[in-house]
Amino acid sequence: MHNAENYPLLTRLFQELGVATHATQMGFSVHDERNGLQYNASHLNGLFCQRRNLFSLRFWGMLRDIARFYRQAPDLLGLTSDGPTLGDYLEAHQFGAMFIHDHLVPMASALWSSPSERVLQFPAKYMVQFMANHHMLQAGGRPAWRVVSGGSKRYVRALESAWSVQVRLATPVRQVARTENAVVLDTDQGRETFDQVVLACHSDQALRLLAAPSEREHAILGAIRYQPNDTVLHTDARLLPPNRRAWAAWNAYVPSDPNEACTVSYCMNLLQGVTSNAPFVVTLNRSHAIDPARIIARMRYAHPEYTHASVAARARRSEINGVDRVWFCGAYWGWGFHEDGLRSAADVAEALGARWGS
Repeated sequence: MHNAENYPLLTRLFQELGVATHATQMGFSVHDERNGLQYNASHLNGLFCQRRNLFSLRFWGMLRDIARFYRQAPDLLGLTSDGPTLGDYLEAHQFGAMFIHDHLVPMASALWSSPSERVLQFPAKYMVQFMANHHMLQAGGRPAWRVVSGGSKRYVRALESAWSVQVRLATPVRQVARTENAVVLDTDQGRETFDQVVLACHSDQALRLLAAPSEREHAILGAIRYQPNDTVLHTDARLLPPNRRAWAAWNAYVPSDPNEACTVSYCMNLLQGVTSNAPFVVTLNRSHAIDPARIIARMRYAHPEYTHASVAARARRSEINGVDRVWFCGAYWGWGFHEDGLRSAADVAEALGARWGS
């Protein structure tokens, strides 16, 4: 998913490659198993898909807290320090439990594919900055979101066609060692020597690859950790809210057990414009609830975690990038999205003397 305002490099890349995109929905829903609450925040009919919420003081209190958060949270952006964690900020400003556990935490869990307990440890200023940049702290004037028609394979194939380089698949690099004037890669096919090496992978993977990481590389890359996520593509509609009016592109689920984390299911029919009798759903970290007969594919992804330590480490990128002929790029240097990975790659390319379009 992308939009022209917040993803200018990605938009430019798709345009130059001739990759087709189309408009999509960015709706968000919540289903809380504890209290039976369901709502779709995208429109009024979805917001009050359970008509009882029209007469619920707690539900109206949550809506008031949403409006108050939109008004007050931007004050965090004026802080010169890192500021509080999200959990501490919400407690200090006495936001209601329903707003926290049935709106803000599920939404952040869906955005960053992060367990709910870790969301409350996010730096509040960092999260609010992201929301402000994406116009999420306002009811109207939000950007128009788009997706790649046909899925990510379309732009991967377009990139491969545009490259004038050799791509070697199934050739994992085992180690990256630096000598006085070169970088040596150990692969299953033997050793190879290069003038410069770019590690376009996760921060923890980059750190493991380095044969002798420096103290700064240890400190910076080690501070940016990743959270593994069990991911399943399936057609089990039970993973979406029971009330169909609550179905949205992003669907957060709050389990009845308070010790269990909030999970998310993405409705690909709404995200990708897929027409089918049964919904195609991508669910994270809730595979035990999916009918095995309806599972299409299983994947395991990892997403960066955001803490005060990781945000501080991001600001130190220049201390290790290009040192001893090794460069680091990845979405972890930013918000964790495609634009961030592409921007970090463009920065490395420019530092190596290659300008986009030249």
